[in-house]
Amino acid sequence: MTEALIKIMILIGGLMTAAAYFVLLERKMAAWIQDRVGPNRVGIPLTPIRMFGLGQPLADGVKFILKEEYTPAHVDRKLFVIAPITILAAALAVFAVIPFGSVLPLVEGAAPIPMVVAPGVDVGMIYIFALSSIAVYGVILGGWASNNKYSFLGGLRSSAQLIAYELPLGLGILGVVLACGSMDLADIMRYQATEGWFFFAQPLGFVVFLTAAFAESGRLPFDLPECEQELVGGYHTEYAGIKLLLFLVAEFLHMITASFLIVILFFGGWHFPGLGSSDEISLTVGVLRMGVLMAKIFVVIVFFMIIRWSWPRFRFDQLMALAWKVMLPLGMVNLVAVAGLEQLRASGVLPRFSEGAWDFAMMIPGWIVLIAASLIVGYAGPLIADNRPRLDLTPEDVDRQI
Repeated sequence: MTEALIKIMILIGGLMTAAAYFVLLERKMAAWIQDRVGPNRVGIPLTPIRMFGLGQPLADGVKFILKEEYTPAHVDRKLFVIAPITILAAALAVFAVIPFGSVLPLVEGAAPIPMVVAPGVDVGMIYIFALSSIAVYGVILGGWASNNKYSFLGGLRSSAQLIAYELPLGLGILGVVLACGSMDLADIMRYQATEGWFFFAQPLGFVVFLTAAFAESGRLPFDLPECEQELVGGYHTEYAGIKLLLFLVAEFLHMITASFLIVILFFGGWHFPGLGSSDEISLTVGVLRMGVLMAKIFVVIVFFMIIRWSWPRFRFDQLMALAWKVMLPLGMVNLVAVAGLEQLRASGVLPRFSEGAWDFAMMIPGWIVLIAASLIVGYAGPLIADNRPRLDLTPEDVDRQI
């Protein structure tokens, strides 16, 4: 019990601090991409916090805390308060089954400490999916309780978007679960340490999962539920102060969760050449594995931020068409391809190239499937999906493409 409480306190404190400083990092990234300076003034004089504006997250947090807790008179007060609490609680609870490394042997001869709050959960992926579904209710409740047309439309958009992209998200994961034979995230990382990263074996599944993860976390170019040009602020238009802070923190936690899952499912988690695959390790190797995992996650989060400031927002019809007409079929293709390859390997038709090494026999067909699927989608895609002006299209051509 004591170990679990200590892990929970470290987890919550670390996640809240990470969310605050990732906001600063994103503002810095935006300034770099847009050729401006960004926040660099706020801090404590004569201390390292003054450097590079590192005090900006502290100032923003104090501003939210001290800001007036105004609740509009026309809202449903109970649901208005429950909505941000629900979405933040679900975003934090997901991390109970996400491992932050393999194990940490602190004392020689003693049992190593698993780097996860709830170790041994065999259905970790189902648990994550269940809580992700609960987080949708926070957005929908916020839009409904606000009694505002902009918020209501944002809630409707969110419900349609998240339900649509949960299907390809699940299909992207199913290929990994089918190949690994386990829903435990720790088992999936150990499997990749010996058999090879799933990014190389299932690149099509990675593309499907990455796209769905962007949509599930509500990040640009998929931030249609809070599109400021159309909906002012979407489902949190009427929120301010601490309640708005809970929504914003939960949004960043969703991005961090997606980054964890991308690294754990497709990039080997804590695995790195030279760090082995066994849990019988020294303290140094345990710390290095944790550092490798954090470094990979940091790279993925930076990728999220670069995409946000590089791609324009999709139209909502394009967003839904991408889910139902492209990502869902590609997810099915990936699942069928993985099932077929696993059956061929089990029957001995597809042999291993070398025992105890990465299974390249599963990687080559995976890239063939990705290339073939990309060519088919590119050829079959309607011309209307191209946002560039098409002067050669007549109104009849546009109607026929729609």
